[in-house]
Amino acid sequence: MDPIRRWLTMLILCFSGGIIFMLPFLREVYYIPMQEALNYDNTQMGILMSVFGTFSLLAYFPGGWIADRYSPRKLMTFSLLATGLGGIWFATYPSYATTIAIHAFWGATISLLFWSAMIKATRNWAAEGEQGRAFGILESGRGISEVASSSLLLLLFAWLGSDEYGMSAVINSFAAINIVLAILAWIFLEDETGDTDQEQDHQVGFSEVLEVLKMPGVWLIALVVLTAYSAYWGTFYFAAYSSDVFMLSVVAGAAVGVGKMWIKPIAALAAGFLGDAFGISRTVFGFMVLTMLSFLVFAVLPGGSQNLVAMLIVVGISSLSVFALRGIYFALLEEGGIRPALTGTAAGVVSAIGFTPDIYMPLLGGVLLDRFPGETGYQYLYLSIAGMCLFGCIGAYLIVRNSSTLRIQQQVAEHV
Repeated sequence: MDPIRRWLTMLILCFSGGIIFMLPFLREVYYIPMQEALNYDNTQMGILMSVFGTFSLLAYFPGGWIADRYSPRKLMTFSLLATGLGGIWFATYPSYATTIAIHAFWGATISLLFWSAMIKATRNWAAEGEQGRAFGILESGRGISEVASSSLLLLLFAWLGSDEYGMSAVINSFAAINIVLAILAWIFLEDETGDTDQEQDHQVGFSEVLEVLKMPGVWLIALVVLTAYSAYWGTFYFAAYSSDVFMLSVVAGAAVGVGKMWIKPIAALAAGFLGDAFGISRTVFGFMVLTMLSFLVFAVLPGGSQNLVAMLIVVGISSLSVFALRGIYFALLEEGGIRPALTGTAAGVVSAIGFTPDIYMPLLGGVLLDRFPGETGYQYLYLSIAGMCLFGCIGAYLIVRNSSTLRIQQQVAEHV
């Protein structure tokens, strides 16, 4: 692949990987405008996200298997097109039953067809020694595309009057961007899988699925992703934590929440290059330890304005480490001993397990903050996250040890 086409491919992966999630997650920015436009109560809004999350979790595993049978170009093109068409339908403000069906549809188009295909395309994009920077660039680019598109369309929403018409325009805009990205993916992505073992996609069957399920590396990577993603959910509470415990205004607390988002592109990109320089598993282990320690500090840090600076420093450190982990934890597939031909299946298994915090973390946070109002509830929440990260540290350490064993075995085999 020539350099220009190669980098165009990465740009498409970055932008599509960020934009495709904006439609089902519109509520993060437009919760109240959506609620008013659709005339839904909070329970109905919550059900929509639960439906999307449930269908996504059910789709990750079969989606990985599909990604090993069909080219990322076909899967990503169809997924982006279908997701965009679903957005156009959603922009008409259909009935509640139809809206639920659209969110279930998005769970399938994104998690069944897109996610593992994107992971496989990213792995195939880079050579063996450049996996860290490939996934770091991907996560950094996804972050930039999310922030840039959200900012521009927020301006459009405000310019159009911040009403139902403006909300519909935002939805249609995201839908149109998905469709344009589908066209670009079809033009610039290649059908070749790039598998180094020369296996063809259609040969991946039940025996290969069993092979993946028997790999210790797959389960260890899933443990790392699960704990790192639990910590990522912990960052969602930083805005409220700043206001409730450290006496910041609601606006200043929101600024803390937005500010940590700008750390994501830098942290993910830097982690990718660090991973290639020092080893992916070692880098993941280091950032996992840093994540655990930062949330442990949150659990013991007294509230009040006198500790505001300390809290902001720890927010910066924890955000950096969490986003660094998100940038490179799928690069562990290389050091985990997973053959390139099985990348999609392995990514599907890891995602099905690793993203279960979408189910239990909102419940854990809600129960703890309701049961122990104020500072105590946040301390218990962050202590729980630190405990989860301890298991992530153990998993990352075992991957470091196993990857060292694999390298020794490969070196021996090369000299036999």
